[in-house]
Amino acid sequence: MAAPPSMEEPLLGGGNGEEKKGGSSRLAVVAEVRKQLYLAGPLIAGWLLQNVVQMISVMFVGHLGELELSSASIATSFAGVTGFSLLAGMASSLDTLCGQAFGAKQHRLVGVYKQRAMVVLGLASVCVAAVWAYTGELLLLFGQDPEIAAAAGSYIRWMIPALLAYGPLQCHVRFLQTQNAVMPVMLSSGAAAACHLPVCWLLVYGAGLGSKGAALANAVAYLANAAALAAYVRLSPACRSTWTGFSSEAFHDLVGFMRLAVPSALMVCLEWWSFELLVLLSGLLPNPKLEASVLSICLNSGSLAFMIPFGLGSAISTRVSNELGAGRPEAARLASRVVMVLGLGVGVAIGLAMILVRHLWGYAYSNEEEVVQYVAKMMPILAVSFLFDDLQCVLSGVARGCGWQKVGAIVNLGAYYLVGIPAALCFAFVYHLGGMGLWLGIMCALIVQMLLLLAITVCTNWEKEALKAKERVFSSSLPADMTT
Repeated sequence: MAAPPSMEEPLLGGGNGEEKKGGSSRLAVVAEVRKQLYLAGPLIAGWLLQNVVQMISVMFVGHLGELELSSASIATSFAGVTGFSLLAGMASSLDTLCGQAFGAKQHRLVGVYKQRAMVVLGLASVCVAAVWAYTGELLLLFGQDPEIAAAAGSYIRWMIPALLAYGPLQCHVRFLQTQNAVMPVMLSSGAAAACHLPVCWLLVYGAGLGSKGAALANAVAYLANAAALAAYVRLSPACRSTWTGFSSEAFHDLVGFMRLAVPSALMVCLEWWSFELLVLLSGLLPNPKLEASVLSICLNSGSLAFMIPFGLGSAISTRVSNELGAGRPEAARLASRVVMVLGLGVGVAIGLAMILVRHLWGYAYSNEEEVVQYVAKMMPILAVSFLFDDLQCVLSGVARGCGWQKVGAIVNLGAYYLVGIPAALCFAFVYHLGGMGLWLGIMCALIVQMLLLLAITVCTNWEKEALKAKERVFSSSLPADMTT
């Protein structure tokens, strides 16, 4: 068996002076911009279309009655906090593992990592499903109305099949994304979202399942999406070298995989949970109906716009992981700098758009003049916070590409729970700024998060990161008895 390359040698001869000189040229910058936009465009569309699925289901439920809408909204929020955020976070560890293995041309290992992730996410899904089975009782413990708690518990139990399909879907998306195969992700997500409308109608009205049918329709959409991607992986010549069928290696070193998957999940969940906490805190403010409504509009608007930097973040995680795995640290450095400029441009453009439409945006959600005016006051703050959210998102993508999930989790813990939430409580309840104060607190968290990630990225020794990537890939490609 041939020995792996020594840690001092570039994997693909990428460390020569000629490439370093070319990496800083204008031609290299233009080429890098094209690569990132090629990846980001389909990924933005794919993530948007995946998020549309649950939105359509809630819209259908909203036409069934007030109880159904409120219970479905609570159930969807609870599902996001306890289940979907956890699985999405754990799957993001593949951004590092698959991306670096693919860059190092260890193609078989890319497929092994995906199988390992499917095993771990499958076990996590079973544990989460057990919690979801008692959602109604848990909501009662938190003081929810008994009728709403019972309806939400019923709705989320019918979402358990969607949870079980969501893990494999995320694994397939990351598996393809790290190989630069992004068009299938967009097309399968588009087909699933288009079919979701008639499926929702058939299950809600045709089959007479009501809100339960809307919950079940999510599972149909996720399962169809995952099945389409699985078929592509098995049939496409592009995946022939990275997918060679299921292997017993999927069950090896699961603990080692968890060492990256758990921090990856924390990195995502700590941020996700803080925004959900804002909604809960808004219920403690004077005039809670107005505050909660406006805050929900801001969160919904921000989440929609966030898909653009999220696509850029996914693209840069692929670019950085591929280049580090290939032993090209200068190319990884260039990619990180290019994405910062792209992220800044996107943040400024969308922020200006938010300010320009601030007096009209509220009418898309409500005809109440009080709500519309409050939204108009919030939009400039939302625009500024989006700029920092945009930049932290692309920097988080760099972190995933390098494998800094532990550092990212610590940064998010400090930014949101040592700075953001205390500041939100202070602005909202001490200075009586209401919902605006809650959002200002989160903006403080975003600023701290962005500055810390920026400092880490700027001070990075990219040659050292390339050596770490090589060590990670080749320690995984050796037999277990040799690595130990």
